[in-house]
Amino acid sequence: MSKSIRTVLTAIAATVSLACLAAPAMADTPWQTHHPRREQVNNRLARQNARIHQQVREGEVSRAKAARLHHADHRIRMQERRMAARNGGRITKRQQARINREESHVSRRIGK
Repeated sequence: MSKSIRTVLTAIAATVSLACLAAPAMADTPWQTHHPRREQVNNRLARQNARIHQQVREGEVSRAKAARLHHADHRIRMQERRMAARNGGRITKRQQARINREESHVSRRIGK
């Protein structure tokens, strides 16, 4: 085996080893562990944000429509924060269901 192939294989092995060590570092934070419903809401809002940006890049959504969609998502995020503030930092299952319905409504508007 040539020296360059051996060097590449060593680099790959080192990368895989480091990736295995980094996985536990990406585990949930204490906040995420104690607020799983809020984390789910925030993750969905983040995915919708990424979808909006992608649609703008692809030219399927105008910047004006993207701004309206971002504004709708922002209102949902503020609503989630208000609900949590009234309930000791957490949201109830019913509140999460309401937020999910609103997020679904915005999600259907993305890309149309």
